[in-house]
Amino acid sequence: MKKVIVFNLILMCTSITFAQKKKSVDTQTQPIQQPAEVKPESAKTPGGAGDHAIKKRVIATRWNDFDVAKDAMYDLIIEDPGNDSLIFQLAYLYYENQKYPSSILVCKDLLARNPKNTQVLELSAISYESLNIFDRALQSYESMFLLTNSSSTLYKMAFLQYELKRYPECMTNADILLSRPDAEILKVGFNTAENKPKEYPIKVALLNLKGMVYKDQGDKVNAKTQLDEALKIAPDFLPAKQTLDSLK
Repeated sequence: MKKVIVFNLILMCTSITFAQKKKSVDTQTQPIQQPAEVKPESAKTPGGAGDHAIKKRVIATRWNDFDVAKDAMYDLIIEDPGNDSLIFQLAYLYYENQKYPSSILVCKDLLARNPKNTQVLELSAISYESLNIFDRALQSYESMFLLTNSSSTLYKMAFLQYELKRYPECMTNADILLSRPDAEILKVGFNTAENKPKEYPIKVALLNLKGMVYKDQGDKVNAKTQLDEALKIAPDFLPAKQTLDSLK
């Protein structure tokens, strides 16, 4: 399977969408990459049931028939139950079609086989996020971070910790990220006031995050300091503007 890049580490686009008024922040990061398509040689019986299931899935996918594509994946897995790549593709198919509980259950079985599979940990985390089960999403990201030391994963952790009101951990991780060299080059995607997607330096999002924590803790002075610094870098950064307005 191709290595999933959670956010080239360039953090561009999916997953936690927090609305500002709900104590949330739109943190868009790069979507999980789709796994490679099943190849005929992946099936145990080319030319037989496996080959048929592969062709069935290709056609069903082309015609946007999720149920038939899913059935084809089950046929392939029955032919080759030890193939984690096939099972991961099924988990992704469930995720892609917003069947998040099923995606989580498939990921759970895969992680029982290999708890260090970062692809599966990421898909599990994003599926939990999609159901607003932030504590379980955070657990998956924490496991992933121990394996990757990825700044993008730490970024996701910080925002989840904010959502869970785990403010000391949130602030610690934000400060760690701000001190990392790649904080100067990583980008995150947010919508502008015109509702158009735009990339901003990750530093801007982290300063806004710290401002939100200070605001929640009743420290308007430090909140304003962080938000002003964020807006100095990106004057059109809507979340910081909204947080600053809420201090008035």
